Amino acid sequence: MSPRPYQLGQRQATIEKTRARIISAARELLMENSAYARFSIDAVARQAGVARMTVYHQFGSKIGLLEALCDSLAASGGMQQMATAFSQSEPLDALKEYLLVFGHFWNVDRLVMRRLRALAALDPDFEQVIRTRDEWRRRGVCVIAERFAVRNSLTPGESLDKTVDILFTLSSFETFDTLAGPTRSMEDVALLVYELARAALNLAG
Repeated sequence: MSPRPYQLGQRQATIEKTRARIISAARELLMENSAYARFSIDAVARQAGVARMTVYHQFGSKIGLLEALCDSLAASGGMQQMATAFSQSEPLDALKEYLLVFGHFWNVDRLVMRRLRALAALDPDFEQVIRTRDEWRRRGVCVIAERFAVRNSLTPGESLDKTVDILFTLSSFETFDTLAGPTRSMEDVALLVYELARAALNLAG
């Protein structure tokens, strides 16, 4: 038997291990009070103990690295459960589940989330990645808002746009992080945001 398949398997495992180490290094760098604002490919490479070209080879660019980091956070934060939210037949049930999923996701690493979003205001690469993720979230609340519109026999237009804006704002990390403060759990915040959303939807109708 040729050893080639085994060697290829070993090589792929090494690549995946290196990739995971670089993503972990990026996360660690964002957690450091004195270093996160100087986030760069070079800084991540030093943190991971690899050459800068290894980072480029694995991710292509800083944006590619940031996307991989966000994907890793999403996987750790249970975003795969989002399908459960959209499978709910009742719009209010879908909204509640949607907010609970985001509550868990926002809580997976609040410090890293906070710094990713803070750096988006300063760095165009961060801004592009965060804006893309936020657009995905907006599309999600748009689906839920459209279900409310159908249920309430509303025609698309200004009222629907207002509902999307309200749900988009309430489901944001900034809203959850502020309401959680130092003591409240993100699950409790999700339920609080759900009640706020219900009240706001009555006003937006």
